[in-house]
Amino acid sequence: MQADYPSNLSSLSVAVPSAQKVLRNTYMLLAMTLLFSALTAAAAVALHVSYGVGLVSSLIALALLWFAVPRTANSAAGIGVVFAITGLLGFGLGPVLNHYLALANGAQIVMLALGLTGIAFLGLSAYALTTRKDFSFMRSFLVAGVLVAFIASIVSLVAALLGHPLPALALTVSAMFAVLMCGMILYQTGEIVNGGETNYVLATIGLYVSLYNLFTSLLQLLGAFMGERD
Repeated sequence: MQADYPSNLSSLSVAVPSAQKVLRNTYMLLAMTLLFSALTAAAAVALHVSYGVGLVSSLIALALLWFAVPRTANSAAGIGVVFAITGLLGFGLGPVLNHYLALANGAQIVMLALGLTGIAFLGLSAYALTTRKDFSFMRSFLVAGVLVAFIASIVSLVAALLGHPLPALALTVSAMFAVLMCGMILYQTGEIVNGGETNYVLATIGLYVSLYNLFTSLLQLLGAFMGERD
């Protein structure tokens, strides 16, 4: 499941002294939520959580993302909501991770997807931080791309549920999301650096969602091309 972005998040902001402070707070909160998410994912893997439980966990996280974040982003409660969302999304990944870990080279696939996600984030963030370019021109393209990819993913899911899976479409959707999430990381970091995003709660959840979608997309792509059953 791909996590989505609430359209009204960008309208909220919190006054802070500088972009540097927003960036520092964002990276600090992002690091803590990524660790928390990894812990909940590990718990779900150890408990062998079912796909149904994982789906419910992810749906609750998406509901909080859309309805709770906009109402709490300007208060301390927003931090708690961010941890709730990232923890639930991590827990929801448990069944997916168990699926790939069941492959003969599953651990390699998961670690490679994780490593590529980290490299992409560090590289794109470093580029945005050093060049300080304005990437706001990418916004309309990225929003349109995510919408198209989301619709295509729904078509792929429905086809699979009807017993007519479309593997080529599923892989195309994963590739689209991977490219789009790289663009999102670049755009979101640029917004923080250039003062377009002044709320570190919103900045953190935006970057987390991009990293989450990038990781799951890479996992699907690598699993399709590298997966070997025991």
